[in-house]
Amino acid sequence: MAGQQFQYDDSGNTFFYFLTSFVGLIVIPATYYLWPQDKNSEQIRLKNKRHVYRSCQWFQLKLVKPQRNVVPTLKKIFLLLGWALFIFLAYKVSKTDREYQEYNPYEVLGLDPGATVSEIRKQYHHLSRKFHPDKGGDEVMFMRIAKAYAALTDDESRKNWEEHGNPDGPQATTFGIALPAWIVDQKNSMLVLLVYGLAFMVILPVVVGSWWYKSIRYSGDQILIRTTQIYTYFVYKTRNMDMKRLIMVLAGASEFDPQYNKDATSRPADNILIPQLIREIGSINLKKNEPPLTCPYSLKTRVLLLAHLSRMQIPETLKDDQQFMLKKCPALLQEMVNVICQLIIMARSREERELRPPSLSSLENCMKLSQMTVQGLQQFKSPLLQLPFIEEDHLRRVSNHKKFKIKSIRDLVSMKESDRRILFNFLEDSNYEELLAVLGSFPHINMEIKTQVLDDEDSNNITVGSLVTVLVVLKRQTMAEVFEKEQSTCSAEDQPVDENQVEGGKTKKGWQQKNKTAKKSSKSKKKKPPKKKPAAQPLPQQKQIKQKQANGAVLNDVTVKDDEEEASDKGSDSEDEDQNRDSQSEGSDKDSDRETDEKHGKDDEAEWQELQQSIQRKDRALLETKSKITHSVYSLYFPEEKQEWWWIYIADRKDQTLISMPYHLCTLKDQEEVELKFPAPNKPGNYQYTVFLRSDSYMGLDQIKPLKLEVHEAKPIPENHPQWDTTIEGDDDQGDSDGFEESYDEEDDDDEDD
Repeated sequence: MAGQQFQYDDSGNTFFYFLTSFVGLIVIPATYYLWPQDKNSEQIRLKNKRHVYRSCQWFQLKLVKPQRNVVPTLKKIFLLLGWALFIFLAYKVSKTDREYQEYNPYEVLGLDPGATVSEIRKQYHHLSRKFHPDKGGDEVMFMRIAKAYAALTDDESRKNWEEHGNPDGPQATTFGIALPAWIVDQKNSMLVLLVYGLAFMVILPVVVGSWWYKSIRYSGDQILIRTTQIYTYFVYKTRNMDMKRLIMVLAGASEFDPQYNKDATSRPADNILIPQLIREIGSINLKKNEPPLTCPYSLKTRVLLLAHLSRMQIPETLKDDQQFMLKKCPALLQEMVNVICQLIIMARSREERELRPPSLSSLENCMKLSQMTVQGLQQFKSPLLQLPFIEEDHLRRVSNHKKFKIKSIRDLVSMKESDRRILFNFLEDSNYEELLAVLGSFPHINMEIKTQVLDDEDSNNITVGSLVTVLVVLKRQTMAEVFEKEQSTCSAEDQPVDENQVEGGKTKKGWQQKNKTAKKSSKSKKKKPPKKKPAAQPLPQQKQIKQKQANGAVLNDVTVKDDEEEASDKGSDSEDEDQNRDSQSEGSDKDSDRETDEKHGKDDEAEWQELQQSIQRKDRALLETKSKITHSVYSLYFPEEKQEWWWIYIADRKDQTLISMPYHLCTLKDQEEVELKFPAPNKPGNYQYTVFLRSDSYMGLDQIKPLKLEVHEAKPIPENHPQWDTTIEGDDDQGDSDGFEESYDEEDDDDEDD
């Protein structure tokens, strides 16, 4: 019976199998992920963006400062050396395969299969004289020849060869260890132990320890945990955080502290240059003693950020520091948004009743500051300053024009081409063409809303305490695409052209006619008094009418222009409330009974907390699986190519409360669907909410849409519902059971008497 043998590889052939597989597992994935991109492809990509993004700072930095880095060259060298080693090992493996072929005596003797006995003997005698050891031949080869001759001439040897593949009979199964024998040689034992000890007791613990030390300092979003703690403390301390306070807290991040971040720099010249910038800015609070907000690194960061928002010229020595600071700001502001949301969730839980939640204005200021940082604009500046070749002097001409009233990007895009050229007559033709290209590249988001209750028989019926799901469908297009489609659809309609619509031999654009008719229809709608619902109308018809009204209100697109127009938006909301006063009469006592609602809603708020945390975990898992590359943001003063991302959430503008947590949408290329979930109010009635869509990069392109909820009383559960009928057959037969118990007791008494 054949046995088993384990032995090290004396020749070192099997070791090549191990090395080949090991090197291949490293080289192939490393080539896919680490091979430097072709510079020509990057130049082609930049060339395609040149007609729109040529004025952007990040675009100019890529052209003016080409990457003179030896890292790509070193990567190529190491990868090529790895492939050379892999090819060499594969060649060695292909050579060693021949040594382990099946034993064939004909091949050893150099004969064709089927040779006669005389031919075998003749060849054997010829090879024996050639390789005999007494005549200076190879002894090993002579033994192989003798073994092959015996296998072909001896009956027993031939039978063993045919049955077991070896003339000597069944052999022991050998398992080769893919390590050369010199590793276990006693002469090399000290060297091998030294290498093993150095690799597994010094290098590996140091690498793992350094990686672990760095990883525990950062959160999942690569933000220092110390920064998150600083933001949590100051956000909790300042419930209503205005823009000045927000900039101060943002600058206190540890990412800008050289003690915690090696990339942050502090120079002796900062002691001279920073005070000069402070005197030019003149609105920095230096009296409060709030470390780390008053530390030198935080003060420097705050001054550089304020100078960026004012579009001030700073010394050349500070420009690199300013660019480093600006690149960190979007991620830090997103972390601050997360901190505010977590504090709101904690404040609504039963365990943290004494915690004051941050205000809705603090959350929205973080989002506005992200837009301001990317565009390099102050809070109340016009969004038209995001365009190239538009300065403050030009802005006065555009906004104060007698004929045209331009306040937003959309107003400018929707103008007639001839009027727009007259408005920008101070620009040269080349600059004007670039401005038009930039205008057409700005995003236009079409937002559709659908409200439903999942896992319910009637998904359109919202009851008290139910889980409301708001499905938001976002379709992204450019401004040029939207208005071209509107123009083509309007021109396709067979409508007579009036003389008033012809100016200079050119008809007005179709979208202008559409806007005018829409304005007239809106005015006629405002003049009509609100219709009252008949009292005798059946309940299903009332629900249908309310749903139609809600859907019609949801489809109205409202664009947030500037912060100065928020008051007018609130006024329009009050007008809508006056029009829907009859429909809101059932919920008019919502404010008076708010305290009682809070008492009854403790359990629902705890569920709300768990719901929002689970939603955030799912959202992060979803975003990790999708690419965050969407569309490049047009920014004149941001030093890095920024991707276009959005926030979407639901809030109550009247009470200034957050209804659903903000969803950070980082994958909107063409179309995306977002589900916003929140528990329905604890009291039936009509509720007015607002769905917000805010950009993290553009100013003046935010959108808001009204969301009307009609909450009904929950249906009572019927007593004799078959689902809850838990009666067991035989329970009604109470007499039989009592008789059984009595007989059982009598038997026990008889046993005791016995």
